Amino acid sequence: MEDKSYSFVTGRRNTFHVLDYVFFIGTLVVSLLIGIFFGYRGRTKHSTKEVLLAGGKMHFIPVSMSLLASFMSAITLLGTPAEMYNFTTMYWYIGISYFFVMFMAAHIYLPVFYNLGVTSVYEYLEHRFSKGVRTAGMCIFSLQMMIYMSIVLYGPSLALNAVTGLSLWGAVASVGIVCMIYTALGGMKAVLWTDSFQVIMMITGVLATLIQGSIEVGGFAKAWEIAADNERVWFTDFRVDPSVRHSAWALVIGGSFLWVSVYGTNQAQVQRALTCKSLRDAKIALWLNFPGLCIILYLCCLVGIVLYAFYRHCDPVTYGLIMASDQLYPLFVMDIMGHVPGVPGLFVASIFSGSLSTLSSGLNSLSAVLLQDIVKVYIVPDITDQRAALLTKVFAVMFGIICLSLTYVASLLGGILQAALAIFGMLGAPMLGLFTLGMLFPWANKWGAYSGLGCSLIMMFWIGIGAYVTKPDLGKAPISLAGCPNFTVFSNGTDTYVEYANYSMLYNSTIDMTTSIANLSVDDSNPVDKLYTLSYVWYSFTAVLIVVFVGMIVTMITGKKDPKTIDARLICPVFDVVFPYLPEKILKPLRFGVNHKGKYDIKPTPSEMPLKDKNPSVGNTDQLVNGIDTEMEIMIQKPDEKEKGDVKFV
Repeated sequence: MEDKSYSFVTGRRNTFHVLDYVFFIGTLVVSLLIGIFFGYRGRTKHSTKEVLLAGGKMHFIPVSMSLLASFMSAITLLGTPAEMYNFTTMYWYIGISYFFVMFMAAHIYLPVFYNLGVTSVYEYLEHRFSKGVRTAGMCIFSLQMMIYMSIVLYGPSLALNAVTGLSLWGAVASVGIVCMIYTALGGMKAVLWTDSFQVIMMITGVLATLIQGSIEVGGFAKAWEIAADNERVWFTDFRVDPSVRHSAWALVIGGSFLWVSVYGTNQAQVQRALTCKSLRDAKIALWLNFPGLCIILYLCCLVGIVLYAFYRHCDPVTYGLIMASDQLYPLFVMDIMGHVPGVPGLFVASIFSGSLSTLSSGLNSLSAVLLQDIVKVYIVPDITDQRAALLTKVFAVMFGIICLSLTYVASLLGGILQAALAIFGMLGAPMLGLFTLGMLFPWANKWGAYSGLGCSLIMMFWIGIGAYVTKPDLGKAPISLAGCPNFTVFSNGTDTYVEYANYSMLYNSTIDMTTSIANLSVDDSNPVDKLYTLSYVWYSFTAVLIVVFVGMIVTMITGKKDPKTIDARLICPVFDVVFPYLPEKILKPLRFGVNHKGKYDIKPTPSEMPLKDKNPSVGNTDQLVNGIDTEMEIMIQKPDEKEKGDVKFV
């Protein structure tokens, strides 16, 4: 590393060249053109199915790439290398959880949504519980996605502005506006195909920086050796203490619940899977995400190892070159590639490709739930399909404007990787618990759903906000400033300061790794404070547990439902899925009375149906279940009819 243009050598950051801006703008233009193309191509197809579900005939390849891009966003690309730099390689264990995530999403949750033929996953909640539960779920999802999208948009913009000189609000506005336009014009097809383009950009950008960074430090083997010598490489934390930030159990078990709340019950992801022409294709699209997620995750982890080896003698945050760890990766790129005009621009383009994919997915899904769960339910039930399709485009623009206005909130949330995953645990996981209660516990009623969801939200917000306020010690790995130029340490007798050039700052030296991580203890004097030390990775597991536990207790108090009276499409026969080869005499009692034999629909008679909705498939579930003794029409599917699902029961 003899190039004197490195930031920790000169004390100055490299900035963008004109060609870098050209490549960055070019990426936005390509995404915009894809949206315009599909908007023009589908100008005669004004239907909600076309706009929201791409006609329901998509191939599993673009769907799988869109699923991959939607939540493996710029947050992952910036946050994961910073995780490796600040902590240890324990985060690698979360890759194992992806296998269990895909299994649960593809075989437990998705078949229920697909076989019901819903557009919004919250339609399920009305069928299973009540209209109020459906509305509550839609509102929670909308809040979660708007906060998450603001983090996805603001975090990378701030990081890149601080390092490259790229205009902060210029980046926020340009990315947000372009995303609004192509999502509104092209609908779901534009989202799917731009996501496919963007995921290629993301992987290319990460791979390029990994290769060049390894060259700069003398090879990846050398980088790994340096990280190991400085206590970054650590895979043996198997403690069961839930306050341990990243233990193997937390990342595999807690990570599974965290990510299944995204892939299994999040509207943005499920809606993409529903665009496939068959349930089989939708399952394939989900399973293809397992290797895809692992590739992106481990490439980012490897970049983090190289990044640490590069800055091992001069921590850029403490030295004052950058303000936060989320800016480490952009600084690294400008250091190793800043001398080649255009290459940093490609990297920035790859980062914002992650932002674009997440934003477009979020805007499209928010439009879908607002139309299906609010407009069609409460405002204009008989709206024409053409007007509904036009309305979704208006909603995409409206939510885009709201997202842009919320970017300030994102600046208050700290590290973007942990903040984003904590949001999923606080808002997304209670929704996972609600769907789990409905699909796996046929006795649960709407009062159990309300109480379980409410208690889970209150508890998770209490823990999440408490952790943000108290800021428990995370035990970061040791850093060094020995190689920083013009660097001195002085003490005034009370505090120790770092000074270089004309800048000084209060210096807190990082304690030794053995103390900071392996032996980090929590003060037991205040049980409430200890609650705030719960690892954010456990948030989702905790939230689901609360929903199910409270929901079932309240259900038993208020009167449980009879499983025999429930539409079998609303319940997942989980034991048939997990243990398909068990004999029928064992599996039958494990279905708890729900009749999964044959594919059938229970339809209320016309007198039971709400006057405002004559569609039997969207009848009121309470009327359906409570009126089970009244006349009903049982529609048994004939054996020779084509089944939409691919699971058969003897």
